[in-house]
Amino acid sequence: MPHPIRLALVLHNHQPVGNFEHVFEQAYQDSYLPFLDVFDRYDSLKITLHVSGSLMEWIDTSHSEYVDRLAKLVDRGRIEIIGGPFYEPILAMLPSRDRVGQIRSYTSWLENRLGAAVRGMWTPERVWEQTYTRDLVEAGIEYTVLDDFHFKNAGLVESQLAGHFLTEDDGRVMSIFPGSERLRYLIPFGSPEQTIEHLAGISERHPDSVVVFGDDGEKFGTWPGTHKHVYDDGWLAKFFDALVANQDWLHATTLADAVDNVAPAGRIYLPDGSYREMTEWAMPAERLTEYERLVHEIENDPRWPGLRGFVRGGFWRNFKVKYPESSEMYSRMMLLSRRIEQIEAADWDEPLDEQLLEAARTELYRGQCNCAYWHGAFGGIYLPHLRNAVYDRLIAADNLLDRLERRPEHWIEAVADDFDFDGRQEICLANDKLVAMVAPSRGGQLYELDVRAIRHNLLATLARRPEAYHGKVLAGAGGDRSDVASIHDRVVFKQEGLDRMLQYDAHPRKSLLDRFHDDEVSLEAIASGEAPQHGDFVDGQYDARVRRNPDRVQIQLSRAGRAYGKPLRITKGLTLDAGSSTLEIVYLLDGLPRDGSTHFSVELNFAGMPGGIEDRYFCDAKGHAIGDLGTRLDLTNIDGLGLVDQWLGIDVALKASCLTNFWTYPVRTVSQSESGFELVHQSVVVQPHWHVRPDARGRWTVTLRMAIDTSRAKNHDEHPAVAAAT
Repeated sequence: MPHPIRLALVLHNHQPVGNFEHVFEQAYQDSYLPFLDVFDRYDSLKITLHVSGSLMEWIDTSHSEYVDRLAKLVDRGRIEIIGGPFYEPILAMLPSRDRVGQIRSYTSWLENRLGAAVRGMWTPERVWEQTYTRDLVEAGIEYTVLDDFHFKNAGLVESQLAGHFLTEDDGRVMSIFPGSERLRYLIPFGSPEQTIEHLAGISERHPDSVVVFGDDGEKFGTWPGTHKHVYDDGWLAKFFDALVANQDWLHATTLADAVDNVAPAGRIYLPDGSYREMTEWAMPAERLTEYERLVHEIENDPRWPGLRGFVRGGFWRNFKVKYPESSEMYSRMMLLSRRIEQIEAADWDEPLDEQLLEAARTELYRGQCNCAYWHGAFGGIYLPHLRNAVYDRLIAADNLLDRLERRPEHWIEAVADDFDFDGRQEICLANDKLVAMVAPSRGGQLYELDVRAIRHNLLATLARRPEAYHGKVLAGAGGDRSDVASIHDRVVFKQEGLDRMLQYDAHPRKSLLDRFHDDEVSLEAIASGEAPQHGDFVDGQYDARVRRNPDRVQIQLSRAGRAYGKPLRITKGLTLDAGSSTLEIVYLLDGLPRDGSTHFSVELNFAGMPGGIEDRYFCDAKGHAIGDLGTRLDLTNIDGLGLVDQWLGIDVALKASCLTNFWTYPVRTVSQSESGFELVHQSVVVQPHWHVRPDARGRWTVTLRMAIDTSRAKNHDEHPAVAAAT
């Protein structure tokens, strides 16, 4: 008989803030509920369970009986509940105050609702930095589980990883468990017998040790093909049967039991990292492609197992470099976190409304949910509804803080600062209706436009860029894989012809991008990105100054650059009034050649307004629909153009001071998710353009008014946190 060992099964269940209601429900029906139904029948087994706060709140609202069942299993000692940051943020992107605050907040919720004694935590995406330790201990955490990959990167080998280790920072000490990568791939994709055989081998080599499986609960029913495999074909019941049959030597335990009954295997300091696949996804696309090529060439070399422990991928924080749109969300989140800190530290004539403050903090925490900030095998940042959800919560927090500070009904301000931590100043132009963020150093672009009434950022866009997996799209990857496999190995195409849809953007998909074109350039060439550009203004440095009146503020941007090889100056102004939801955009081109016309355009992008849906459409100046928002339009000499999204409850009306031509086309990305490769709508491009003929001084000017109407939105501002704080 094998020697005794302990097996800690640690399940992590999570759905992100902003995911669709039907996705929550399907995951509940496919994974969370059937797993508990099977587990309930095996009285002698124990597990450790983590449910993210965003998912737990949904379950408690939609299926409170499930939470009641968990509470009973906790009381019977069969389930250990571990906590963590409430809304599943990557801890590396939070200031210490929010790390501690999120963890304490969720611990309190779990103790009150489940009667759980929360001692351990799940580290989101197992993204670890050693300096977390002091914050986790301060928040009351005794232990967490990471991957064995972390420990191997610290120099340990497989034979040393059968237990838990102590780690320390600033004199604070806690335990960390190495989760087994081998078990992550065996469970549930291998047979139960293979798992038992693997564990028996460990027991022979390392008696009285602790082995940890820590992975997503969604792989038990929600991942493609797994529901039939795990439940209909009986894999989970067979696996639990095998654990029971071998429990004379294989003891299913909890992390708490292991910490209390097994001495630490030693002390360790871990390098920054995550699970192996995450470190690969964080690499730049071209380096990841090269990395995968090299691994493919060497993986059958007998030296590879020995070398693999010395090979590391990238660093999680560099997702904010790989995807600048992630950095934009992060910067906005940090701005709000600092604002809350400053409000708490300020001296106020009257006591702060603590209910409003906590509601704002909760919305900030929800806006820190990690899934929209990165991309790997899951859709992540490529999913517009997740990005929109982040901004929804951050804007909600902003609105609540305005109420907390007792701002007047109508106000206007402009603040210059390095909001995105790039060493250059940006300008935030804001009033009670809109927030506009402008980057003078990056083409004077408008990179965020928040509509406060509906908590929507019209510039939560995403540029099209190369991804390492695009090679599989181009190659067809040998067709679909229909067998049950880890999502890291599946190749499924959700649409045909995705290889023909691959296209990359030379510049971010933002607004106020200033372009010069050939006279007769076609819409097709513009939309495909094949049209040559004849100016250096799109990403050039603009000088900026702010003009202020009590109820009106203007940002004036100016650049002396070149177009068609000749000197030219563009001056553009962005003006906003207190109480107004209309942006006035004025362009002045100076130094134009007087012997002909110049073809000039301004690219605008609108996010969160998808195409191909009947109630989301373009309209002419009279309000007549002229095509859904996925339509390519080539309109000439018209008064204006509107975009309507009845679901969001927003009308955007663009009107120029002269007859204007408009191009429109959708921006779609080819990306991967756990269900396969897919085409995703990211933004709508609206590009007014003119064949400019200057006056006698070589000048030309136009005024473009962007009027934003949210009167279609009904009770949209009755956000749960807002309602609770009212």
